[in-house]
Amino acid sequence: MTRDKKVVTKTMKRVKSKNTSIEIILRKALWEKGYRYRKNYASLPGKPDIVLPKYKIAIFCDSEFFHGKDWDKLKLQLQRGNNPEYWIKKIEKNRQRDQDNDKRLMFLGWNVIHFWGKDIAKNTEECIKVIEEMIFDDYLDM
Repeated sequence: MTRDKKVVTKTMKRVKSKNTSIEIILRKALWEKGYRYRKNYASLPGKPDIVLPKYKIAIFCDSEFFHGKDWDKLKLQLQRGNNPEYWIKKIEKNRQRDQDNDKRLMFLGWNVIHFWGKDIAKNTEECIKVIEEMIFDDYLDM
């Protein structure tokens, strides 16, 4: 079953890269807790979705599909789908870029956190706890 290329193109153009629903959920939770942040911080590698400059924490809100959650399983599914070569190459490239950006950020002294979209949506408080633990751990190291 192949889909019309125009339909696929139209659908893909609607995929947002910033101010996604998962980013907004996490930002609202951080703001309610009194944390001030910058969003889509272009001066750092990878342009993190949320940055807590005071604590040198860069946060990425990753969608499961485009960032390859459970990659081995997803890769098998993609191999059975439409245009598998394109999607496998694209997601592998995304995963490699994420790793490269994480290394660059850590080299610059930043702590990096990645959250999956479903974790943010379903367990926002747990995500906040992860961030607060990182802040607390860094405070103890001082």
